[in-house]
Amino acid sequence: MVMMEARAKFALAAAFAILAVAGVVFIGTGNGAAVNGTASNATLNGNESHVMQVVAAENFWGSLAEQICGIHCNVTSVITDPNTDPHEYEANSAVAQKIANANLVIVNGVGYDNWALKLISAGGNPNRTVLNAGEIAGVSNGSNPHLWYSPIYVNETVRQMYEYFVKEDPSNAAYYARQYAALNASLVQVDGRIAAIKRQYAGTKVASTEEIFVYLANASGLDLISPMEFMSAVSEGTDPSIQSVTQFENQLENRNVSVLVYNEQTTTPLTVQMREIAMQNNISVVGVTETIQPQDMPYQEWMNSELINLQNALNASVHNR
Repeated sequence: MVMMEARAKFALAAAFAILAVAGVVFIGTGNGAAVNGTASNATLNGNESHVMQVVAAENFWGSLAEQICGIHCNVTSVITDPNTDPHEYEANSAVAQKIANANLVIVNGVGYDNWALKLISAGGNPNRTVLNAGEIAGVSNGSNPHLWYSPIYVNETVRQMYEYFVKEDPSNAAYYARQYAALNASLVQVDGRIAAIKRQYAGTKVASTEEIFVYLANASGLDLISPMEFMSAVSEGTDPSIQSVTQFENQLENRNVSVLVYNEQTTTPLTVQMREIAMQNNISVVGVTETIQPQDMPYQEWMNSELINLQNALNASVHNR
């Protein structure tokens, strides 16, 4: 509720602040295919716009960035393919060139996209700025890297994106203010759905095949009881202990949870096995992905659609028990 109210207040304040400035609000999708972004030579208020080159390691950060900078940037999101495991991605020379020439590079950090950090270190560019979501959030390497599933971390990273664009291109500050206000207004809807789940289902026991769901479970007040050792091991690409596998199986077979959240993008034989056990025991399975799917959907619409699926699954579980 605090995050939702903060976003709503900012959106309203920004809207009043820019009423005197002519222009329109543009919300971009922010999800171009890897190294295929196209720059715009648009004009704003009769002046040639300043087009910045932005590279986001993942399309969720790219979507949010483009919704702020709009016509004044060319955003390239590197990881967009639903068949790509972001943990195992290896960059090619085209991606390296994009990063070398970028004005702004946005990375997730927390060990999630080390390939991008290596490319940044390899090519010195004094005019380039790097925004690291993990550093912004104060989350250290080795921790849960799925920061884009935390409304708090998303809000702070988006704010720093906005501040960067205003600092680098002050002549278009009013445009960025409109974009930022519109983005915050749309994110309020996501926060509202999280709050609604918390009001109705706080304390409900749920499970997840990976730690991708931890931040969102905490935000929505759900009790995530699947073994942390299992979820962390899957996230890191290692084998979970036999004890954690057995514990997880027992939770599902005994129907100790109402919903299983299943990461569709990083599957293993063990996670598939857990999904099958859940389905055999009439436990609702909610699929989530690491990157925005479909690729042309804005971040907030993607997140909202996943929350709707979660809400529906929780509602169904109540009627099935």
